[in-house]
Amino acid sequence: MFTQAYQLIHSELYFQTAAQFPDVFKPRAAESHKGTYGTLAVIGGAAGMSGAVVLAATTAMYQGSGKVWAGFNQPQLPFAVIPERPEIMLATAHNLLARRDISGWVCGCGLGLDDAAAQLVRQVLAQAQGKPLLLDADALTLLSRPSENGLKMLAQQHGSLVLTPHPAEAARLLGVTTTEIQADRRVAVRALSENYQAVAVLKGHQTLVCAPDGGIYTNRSGNAGLATAGSGDVLSGIIGSLLAQGVDTAQAAQAGVWLHGAAADVLRDSQIGEIGMLAGEIAPAARWLRNRLNSGKR
Repeated sequence: MFTQAYQLIHSELYFQTAAQFPDVFKPRAAESHKGTYGTLAVIGGAAGMSGAVVLAATTAMYQGSGKVWAGFNQPQLPFAVIPERPEIMLATAHNLLARRDISGWVCGCGLGLDDAAAQLVRQVLAQAQGKPLLLDADALTLLSRPSENGLKMLAQQHGSLVLTPHPAEAARLLGVTTTEIQADRRVAVRALSENYQAVAVLKGHQTLVCAPDGGIYTNRSGNAGLATAGSGDVLSGIIGSLLAQGVDTAQAAQAGVWLHGAAADVLRDSQIGEIGMLAGEIAPAARWLRNRLNSGKR
């Protein structure tokens, strides 16, 4: 809808940043096909929260996933097809977990916090062994519960895990207060990465990304327009799509965070502004920006 209004105001800075992520910002091979770009599974969407999965799955399509499955934590599908997005395949979470052709997983968007949701996280951690997995939102809250200690052990053993908490979720994962997290965000993100042997993304102003080797990436893109419902689901969709496409976990997380924020900057600078920015607008803007940077057009 807003494609014609997009502007690449900070072009030289954007191109310099994109050069840091060579596996993300590169042209596609002419002989590629949908199998080249992976199959992402997004698990979440309890009753009343279907939109979270829809946002993440739609974003993954915009970021070039070959195929995307949306798996709903509901006994029956909430709809036969996602309106205007028939490209996304739908399943209940239980049925989706039976598939063996998934190359990347996202779990937690609107998942719920009951025992059934905890069991789903456990199953996803087991099913995704050897495949990249992003845990967000409710999955992080479940992971933080002392009663679910088995989940933490599975997470620590995974090997290709990305965690994307906001400060309150980070506080629960580390057993501290949100104030303590915000008092020293670099210490917090490094502790998250060490404790869970994962790439940790501590969301917020100047989001931090820490890899298990201790290296920290500080993101400079983004604006207050991202303070909107569903923005985190869009970020999960971007990173999850890159993971399913075979991008290294640390690079996928860093590039995904930057692209998410830069897309919001594109919207702000394209006469849309920060106030009232919708999460669903970020995904097509991120697609436009990635293609623009891939093409080399300033």
